[in-house]
Amino acid sequence: MAESRPWLKHYPKGLPANIDVDRYPNLNSFLSEAMEKFADKTAFYCMGKSMTYGEIDKASRQMAGYLQSRGLKPGDRVAIMMPNLLQYPIALFACIRAGLVVVNTNPLYTPRELLYQLKDSGVRGIIIVENFASHLQEIIGETQIETVILTSIGELLGTVKGSIVNFVVRKVKRMVPKFSIPNTVNFKDAIAHGKNFTIKDFEDSPDNVIAHQYTGGTTGVAKGAMLTNRNIVANMLQIKGCLDTRLKEGEEITLCPLPMYHIFAFIVNCLAMMAYGSMNVLVTNARDIKSVIKEFKNHKITVMTGVNSLYNAMLNDKDFAKVDFSQFKFGVGGAMAIQSSVNERWKAVTGSDLIEGYGMTEASPVVSVNPIDGTARIGTIGLPVPSTDVRIVDDNGVVQPVGQRGEIQVKGPQVMKGYYNKPAETANTIRDGWLCTGDIGIMDEDGFFRIVDRKKDMIIVSGFKVFPNEIEEVVSAHPKVKECAAVGIPNEKSGEVLKLFIVKKDRSLSKNELLDYCKENLTGYKMPKEIEFRDSLPKSNVGKILRRELREIKE
Repeated sequence: MAESRPWLKHYPKGLPANIDVDRYPNLNSFLSEAMEKFADKTAFYCMGKSMTYGEIDKASRQMAGYLQSRGLKPGDRVAIMMPNLLQYPIALFACIRAGLVVVNTNPLYTPRELLYQLKDSGVRGIIIVENFASHLQEIIGETQIETVILTSIGELLGTVKGSIVNFVVRKVKRMVPKFSIPNTVNFKDAIAHGKNFTIKDFEDSPDNVIAHQYTGGTTGVAKGAMLTNRNIVANMLQIKGCLDTRLKEGEEITLCPLPMYHIFAFIVNCLAMMAYGSMNVLVTNARDIKSVIKEFKNHKITVMTGVNSLYNAMLNDKDFAKVDFSQFKFGVGGAMAIQSSVNERWKAVTGSDLIEGYGMTEASPVVSVNPIDGTARIGTIGLPVPSTDVRIVDDNGVVQPVGQRGEIQVKGPQVMKGYYNKPAETANTIRDGWLCTGDIGIMDEDGFFRIVDRKKDMIIVSGFKVFPNEIEEVVSAHPKVKECAAVGIPNEKSGEVLKLFIVKKDRSLSKNELLDYCKENLTGYKMPKEIEFRDSLPKSNVGKILRRELREIKE
């Protein structure tokens, strides 16, 4: 009802209050439509090689047939473990076409982390790049894996380019440790063998689980969020509804520096942008900022996805300002708050906005996004996407009025089915249909939401609540600060005190200078009691600063 959704009054023209969640019965029907419609258009580009939607379609259908021929049945889990390569969308779409459940797997996992995820999901097959096969070798005997499809970084880049890339990766940079796994098949061979098989029909209902997407594990043991056809199709349509006012079919070139095994790029880049027939420019290693900027220079990028730390790093590279931004429309930020200082610098350099949104794995992932019609409110996570209800509740579950802090709860068709094999955790996270996010937020009178912090990151100083995001927002605005993180550390007198970790932009920055700055901008109990300068801060695979690791550092 509109009266419980104040944000509807501020929706941009053309954005519907609700989407038709039954428009596609499953993800397969969406894929078939998009690939046929845009068959001749470039779908993915990586390291100088591109593939059209038609080529991706054909290869994925053949691989789907091959996967079924190996005895993998609808509902079986298959892990995909690789960085951004042309092989990823082929493997993903093959699994979906074969009715298999995709288990996106971070290639940077240690053998221990890898074993946990593979066993937890009961994975029966894996499609993996050779760089990480030695880790698989260590633990494969403890898993249910029977099918291993192996690929190399250069396998789909063409004979000459692929050979050069593989030589450099294997012999020069020595990035492929020795391994021995019996009965593997090469990626291209699997596609070729698949010509001999047709995909067997299976029941592909809206409630079928098609992905186990593991949460980052930054707050305890990682859990597999079960995402269904309905969840993912709904979120894609919600995202499309929010972007339709600015994006045009057949004209978009999207930069994808975030790994597609992460929920953000998985849904937004790899899937949702297909609705526009967009060309996705893949960056294999986004930690190499030069390679991100290179793709910006080589292509008329219209849209990109990223996180605050990536945008900040690009702005700190002198070559970025030399890019032609004439076709660029906006950048989308997620996974962590976009700092206002970064947004202001981005706009000054590119002439475009960074549009901040909010989501989480359990919501497939997008919950809210700022309008892209020029009415975005910096510092907020925008308005809930269509067909979505969001509310703020206190510790007792009582809905809070406008302007009051509390936990953000979400209800909508994108909310996951639950955590795989974890009914207790599911019941604790989804209550009466509401997803409990663990994020503390505020809603203003117009329905714009603002994240204050994570429940578990909140610092209590002598009974006063201190929110790290607020501290980091203030400190990051100091011209000599490159990156910062605020955490709470134990203190006998006050329970906790605030500690700052700083990466300098200017070597002359001193602790006293920073403390004086904080005194001007922060009240007494929010003042840092300790400051530690570091060369770098620990980050997740998408560049999100890991406060937990900083808290765990032994003094």
